[in-house]
Amino acid sequence: MPDTLTEKIIREHLVSGEMKPGAEIGIRIDQTLVHDATGQMAALQFEALGRPRVRTRRSVVYSDHNILQVTSHNADDHAFLRTAASKFGMVYSKVGNGICHQLNLERFSVPGETLLGADSHTTTGGAVGALAVGAGGLDVAVAMGGGPFFLNMPKVMGITLVGSLRPWSTAKDVALEILRRLTVSGGRGHVLEFRGEALMNLTLTERAVIANMSIETGAFTAVFPSDARTRAFFTRQGREGDWRELSADPGAEYSSGIEIDLSGIVPMAAAPHSPDNVKPVSELAGARLDQVAIGSCTNSSYRDLMTAAAILKGRTVPPHVSLIVAPGSRQVYWELARGGALADLIGAGARIMEAACGFCNGVGQAPRSEGVSLRTSNRNFPGRSGTPSAGLYLVSPETAAASAVAGVITDPRTLGVPPQVELPVSFRVDDSMFVYPAPEAEAASAEILRGPSIAPLPLFGPLPDSVEAPVMLALGDNVTTDDIMPAGAHILALRANIPAISRYIFSNIEPDFHLRQKEAGAGFITGGANYGQGSSREHAAMCPRYLGLTGVIAESFARIHQANLCNFGLLPLVFADPRDRRWILQGHTLKIDGLRSKLKAGAHFPVLNATVTREFEVKVDASERQVEMLLAGGLLALAGKA
Repeated sequence: MPDTLTEKIIREHLVSGEMKPGAEIGIRIDQTLVHDATGQMAALQFEALGRPRVRTRRSVVYSDHNILQVTSHNADDHAFLRTAASKFGMVYSKVGNGICHQLNLERFSVPGETLLGADSHTTTGGAVGALAVGAGGLDVAVAMGGGPFFLNMPKVMGITLVGSLRPWSTAKDVALEILRRLTVSGGRGHVLEFRGEALMNLTLTERAVIANMSIETGAFTAVFPSDARTRAFFTRQGREGDWRELSADPGAEYSSGIEIDLSGIVPMAAAPHSPDNVKPVSELAGARLDQVAIGSCTNSSYRDLMTAAAILKGRTVPPHVSLIVAPGSRQVYWELARGGALADLIGAGARIMEAACGFCNGVGQAPRSEGVSLRTSNRNFPGRSGTPSAGLYLVSPETAAASAVAGVITDPRTLGVPPQVELPVSFRVDDSMFVYPAPEAEAASAEILRGPSIAPLPLFGPLPDSVEAPVMLALGDNVTTDDIMPAGAHILALRANIPAISRYIFSNIEPDFHLRQKEAGAGFITGGANYGQGSSREHAAMCPRYLGLTGVIAESFARIHQANLCNFGLLPLVFADPRDRRWILQGHTLKIDGLRSKLKAGAHFPVLNATVTREFEVKVDASERQVEMLLAGGLLALAGKA
């Protein structure tokens, strides 16, 4: 039977289970990535698993998120990650080398391989024809040790592209159009697989923009065929030997599909406060703005920044606009300097940042109070910028540059003929900021530097058989991991210290929630559909568990967060009747007896709301394997490390 490209890669890597939609399967992982907001926990977890060296083909640690070193916290983290990487056999990317997804695409991506990353935007790797999936750090740590990655066999949605983009319309606008159609939950349970005649009209980095933002639909990932466009990218990177042609079999069947005519795409923007709140830029034109930020793992390639520089050349942004530019990698930075575009950006009044994530995850460049910021990044959740009252719009580099010059949101089509950017025949390759690990013979005696910011890994005990606990918060649909564990420089600096960072759980909703939860000793959160969407940050599960939370009862869960809840022994329960959520209020006491046997049975079971003496039914959203983890108190407890 003909395979889709997704099925082809999974079949080559399958180690357990059957490839039936929805069935749990285990796949072999070729490469992993973590960074300095997720790598600390992943390294500690890998160490707890007792593995001396990684067993993947390649594992990389990137320092790109927590790059502000205003206290010793981040510097301590970087020293820890560098020395742990050397001991455990991982490549370490130094601060300033670039953003993990841009760098991994340039230097390590391989068509047909599997890449598991402790970052949701690992999906960027799908641009080259890899199966690139985001996950929690503990799942990545297991894969680093040679264990399989478990997932439910996804459905494959075929997205057919036809036509050509018109002037000023971009791959970012295509990604936003997909979000407009699918919303932030319409891709759940699917891989988005791209096909169609128009693929040859998109460069590799344009495909990467679309793959990067696929996670915002709730999809597992996105995947593009590896073709002549892919080969050209590898040739420019001096890695043609890593390229191979790869595509779906003729006649492959898809579970569903949509068609997008690129000629109908117009400049788009995601308005506050969700990536699927998409509108044509023409409808927003003239609205005030205070800040424009160009970069992030979504739009920081050579083509993106050269285009922005060409628009800005000879122009100056008005006094009320702060213009920020962050190249995606040192390679891109160098090419901007070599071609003179860096001078054009500086001349326009841009502040040139490090090649790092920076503004995207709230590490620096926070807008003013009530400020409006146009950003080329991928998420515009409330507070993500570091300013809770700011409004973020997600746009293309073209729209961002045009708006920066005008001082108001501007449709770039008003500028006339767009600039044309020619890609170099070859890019300058300098891998000197990758630090390769110590030889295995020396690793046993290698020291890991653990500054005071590196706290011991918390471990949890087994699930009790009876639970009686209050509803700590009653929330709605699309609760994000930013809502649960906010981003921002002062919080991200504590990622290696669970007791310290736990103080910020739900702090954007209730600043002192951690105190109330700690006093309660146990508790439930209730939520609506798509609970836990957004970042892969496992702290959004680990920290509530550390504070004593028992579980979450929701209408449905985002994939990565559901797995993280199970990994740390937090119950992911689903309402049998979603209407029950409406009468269960904060402060109500919920009671479950015989919990362990009910979980093993796998059927719906009753929960008593003791406050109003009324029962409702739930079911655990977990596989048999995950139920065993929940009973033990999490994956590390199941592995005998608790």
